[in-house]
Amino acid sequence: MALVGDLVPIHQRQVMIGRLLAVGLTGNVLGAAIAGVIGDLFGWRGIFAVIGTFGLIITVAAFYILRSFPVPKPRPVFNVSAVKANYRSIFADPRAKFCFGSVFFEGIFIHGIFPYVAILLLASGEARASIAGLVIGAFGLGGVIYSLSVPAWVTYFAERKLMLIGGTLAALALALAALHFPWYYQVAVFALFGFGFYLLHGCIQVHVTDLSATARGAATSVHSSFFFMGQATGPVLYGYGYAHGSLEWLMFLGSAVIITVAVVCSRFLRHRNAPPPPQQT
Repeated sequence: MALVGDLVPIHQRQVMIGRLLAVGLTGNVLGAAIAGVIGDLFGWRGIFAVIGTFGLIITVAAFYILRSFPVPKPRPVFNVSAVKANYRSIFADPRAKFCFGSVFFEGIFIHGIFPYVAILLLASGEARASIAGLVIGAFGLGGVIYSLSVPAWVTYFAERKLMLIGGTLAALALALAALHFPWYYQVAVFALFGFGFYLLHGCIQVHVTDLSATARGAATSVHSSFFFMGQATGPVLYGYGYAHGSLEWLMFLGSAVIITVAVVCSRFLRHRNAPPPPQQT
C-alpha cells in the first residue's frame, strides 16, 4: 500500500488500492470457504496443516521470484533520528488520529465478530463448519464487488458520501446479522457487510497513504497495527458479551459505532491537495 502511495497520484489511488484489495480478497473468499470444508473433513488441525503448507510454498516462491525485480534506488542506512522524525511527521498530521482510531474500532466491531459467526448460525439451527466458512467468505465477496465497482463509485460520488454510504451499509449489515436469519440470508447480509466495510475502509486507506510523503511505509505500518489491535480486542469483547448473554446487543452497539466512525471520518478527513471533483454528486 505504501508503494501504491509512492507510485499512484492521489486522485487515482483509491481505484488502485481497490484493485490490490480485489486480489487479496479473492484469496480471503476462497480461503474462508475452503477452510470450512477442510474443517468438516479433517477437523480443525487439518486447517492449520493446509495453511502452513501454503505459507511455505508462497514463501519459497516469493524468495526466488521477487529477487528478480530491480531495486528502484539504494536502500537508505538505518538512522534512529530519521525514524523518530518520520513518526513525528505522521502524527503531526491532524488526520492521523482519525485514520488510526477509526480502523481500530473497525477491527473491534467488524472483524471481531468473525470468530462468533458459527455461534450465530448455530442459534438458527445451522451447525456445519462449511456453511460458517461460506458466510465468512461472503464478506470477502462483498469486498471483491467493491474492488471491481470502485472506479464507478469514485466517479459519481464525493469521498465524503462514499464514507457515509459504506458506514451505513456496514452498520446495517452488522445489525441484521444479529437477528439470526437462516444461513442463506446471512450470506447476503455478510456480502453487504463486506461491501460496506471496504467502501468506508478504502477511503480511510487513501488518507493513510497521504499522511507523510517521506514515511508512507511507517504510516501504513501504524495503520495496520491499530487495525490488528482492534481485531485482537474484538473477539475478547464479543466473547465477554457471549458469556453474559449480550452478544447481539454488542453487535447493535457495534453498528452504532460504525455509523459514528463514518460520520466523523466524512467530516474530518480532507486531502491536503484535493483530488479532482467527481462528475456528479
